Amino acid sequence: QNGVMSGLMQMLLLKVSAHITEQLGMAPGGEFREAFKEASKVPFCKFHLGDRPIPVTFKRAIAALSFWQKVKLAWGLCFLSDPISKDDVEKCKQKDLLEQMMAEMIGEFPDLHRTIVSERDIYLTYMLKQAAKQIELPRASENEPRKYIPAVVVGVVGMGHVPGIEKNWNSDLKIQEIMSVPPPSASSKIFKFVLKATVLGLLGYGCYRVGHRTVEYVLSIPATQTYLQRLSEIPQQ
Repeated sequence: QNGVMSGLMQMLLLKVSAHITEQLGMAPGGEFREAFKEASKVPFCKFHLGDRPIPVTFKRAIAALSFWQKVKLAWGLCFLSDPISKDDVEKCKQKDLLEQMMAEMIGEFPDLHRTIVSERDIYLTYMLKQAAKQIELPRASENEPRKYIPAVVVGVVGMGHVPGIEKNWNSDLKIQEIMSVPPPSASSKIFKFVLKATVLGLLGYGCYRVGHRTVEYVLSIPATQTYLQRLSEIPQQ
């Protein structure tokens, strides 16, 4: 539904999620599930998923990478086997260590950081500001002055997004640009064509081999040979 490269990327990230779950005994995203449970306990509370849609993020991230960067990233995700402990998770809660990890990510994949982190910082800030707007109270008539009450909002975000949200909070944000999906690059089109051609070629070769062996097997059966011999002995009219 979302394209070959986007689908492959999502499969690789699911593999990473499974690796983290296996190492820690708990799945990533537990804070969001807990937020949903708590919101259901509060009367009149509205629960809103305020992150940018995953297909948009994936497509923009893939479009930002060169072909070799895509190969390098896919290779790293495929062979991810580093052990993760709960102590490592606790260390990640320290701001200086988190900033160090982000700096390493920026150095290796700067365009990936821009699409997955920086752009989502803007999107999350925009959605939080929309939710935090004052609520207008209903009026008995058009002549009655407008009255507002402050909105009470609890935002649950990943720790790595907090600095970006604080930085963008007082800015005039527009999200139209970061919601657009760029057209596929020439390398992506070539890769997609080669992948399809390879799959179809292997499928065709497999059908040929299976069919060829099936015919050989059928012809090797004595009953088949006897039947063919009788056919050849029938005089032609």
